[in-house]
Amino acid sequence: MPTESSPTREEGRPAAPVPPRRPFFYGWVVVGVAFVTMGIGVNTRTAFSLLFPPILDEFGWARGATAGVFSIGFLASASYSPFIGAAMDRFGPRRVIPFGALVVASGLLLTTLARAPWQMYLTLGMLVTGGTVMFSYIGHSMFVPLWFSRRRGLAVGLAFSGVGVGGIALFPWIQHVIASSGWRMACVALAGLLVAVVLPLNFLFQRKRPEDLGLLPDGASASAGQAQRAALHAAVVDRAWADTDWTLRRAMATRRFWWLGLAYFCGLFAWYAVQVHQTKYLVEIGIAPEVAAFALGLVGLTGVVGQIGLGHLSDRIGREWVWSLAVGGFAVCYALLLVMRTHPVPALMYAMVASQGLLGYGLASVFGIIPADLFQGRRYGTVFGVVSLQASLGAGAGPWAAGAIQDRFGSYGPAFWLAMAVCGVSIGAMWLAAPRKVRSVAGQVARHEQGPRRGLAEGG
Repeated sequence: MPTESSPTREEGRPAAPVPPRRPFFYGWVVVGVAFVTMGIGVNTRTAFSLLFPPILDEFGWARGATAGVFSIGFLASASYSPFIGAAMDRFGPRRVIPFGALVVASGLLLTTLARAPWQMYLTLGMLVTGGTVMFSYIGHSMFVPLWFSRRRGLAVGLAFSGVGVGGIALFPWIQHVIASSGWRMACVALAGLLVAVVLPLNFLFQRKRPEDLGLLPDGASASAGQAQRAALHAAVVDRAWADTDWTLRRAMATRRFWWLGLAYFCGLFAWYAVQVHQTKYLVEIGIAPEVAAFALGLVGLTGVVGQIGLGHLSDRIGREWVWSLAVGGFAVCYALLLVMRTHPVPALMYAMVASQGLLGYGLASVFGIIPADLFQGRRYGTVFGVVSLQASLGAGAGPWAAGAIQDRFGSYGPAFWLAMAVCGVSIGAMWLAAPRKVRSVAGQVARHEQGPRRGLAEGG
């Protein structure tokens, strides 16, 4: 196992000048910019579901061929991830995210000129859906966790909750533009929003790591005394592991890397299989289409609470427990869907929504945190890019497998049982990856510190 000490900055690189003291920690600016960016950027990709019907109506293409636009985009984003990680390491979010905004905006504008399916694959698929990886969960997970240590889960949960809030704000507006001016004008409007808001906001205010501003995670000064530094590193359990300057090659030589990849593959397999097929299944068992669509929207809304709440909880009880709660939420969701086949009652549907949104969507809050707990280093973006590639493969495999099983057996039942088994594998793999054995979360450190104090008080 590598035991090299991790340098705080690259050799020969001058330390960043210490700016005037601010009344607040700049990491919260990073979180705020990420919240707005993801609220617009991720929902630009999700807006495909609103563009899909009018595109079908205009061109009359086969549904499978048209829906393939999203699948192609997802595969593209998976293939981009390792390169985005390397770019984030070298150039940082101030350049990568504005570049991504230009790529996606260009794809949206070119989509308005598409007249054949293959043209739509290149524009709305590879450029738009694929390009959003630069400022989606994956892109932001490459740098937002680096700003925090004690409140890492809460900060990432807040940043990622922008997706749910943005969806509530943007989707009615996008649908209004489509109804009044057509789907092409909606593409133009989204492109304008990316260029007018996402691009300048990130270029002006986003930063990669606190050291760039002469800070340490959570706001401690880089010139702080030994006591502050000792407090910052109190959470380290495995000093040799934590001090390693992790590169992709070193990470891939460890078992933890592959257990983590398996946990991510299986976790996103379960997430996206239900997300894609839920509405169709509910309609098939007798739920009204309007109610089924409302249920999907309610999952996203409750997901905001789940991401913030479980993110904060992960800072108190540990990442493995929250991962288990979140993936377990998806398992409960599948079990409820199976029961609903014979008992399609509203109470079970809303219980399914709660298990998926309040618990399952909390997975996003620790998605970018756990690799940062395990593999911090100057090449963290590259390492995370390859981990997220495994996650993206699971996200692509889940919907395909569920659909193929339904085609083979004429029922979603076997697919849902498989998904529940996959949830169990994900939970087991995460405990074997064992981030708790590298770093304790803030709540665990506090309990350990209180234990000796309480013992001294009782013995005095």
